[in-house]
Amino acid sequence: MSKIRVTQVRSIIGATKRQRMTLQTLGLRRIHQTVELDSSESVVGAIRKVNHLVEIETL
Repeated sequence: MSKIRVTQVRSIIGATKRQRMTLQTLGLRRIHQTVELDSSESVVGAIRKVNHLVEIETL
């Protein structure tokens, strides 16, 4: 299974509560924080919902 590196690049100020919860689920709490996640359907779906707040890099 491949890995995905996700970095939060925009603030959650002005984001909906659902988007904030999605970022928290991905393990992101602050701008410029990076996490490496396994590429699964649920993770890709969560990233798609907040793609305007994060940068994605495939490893």
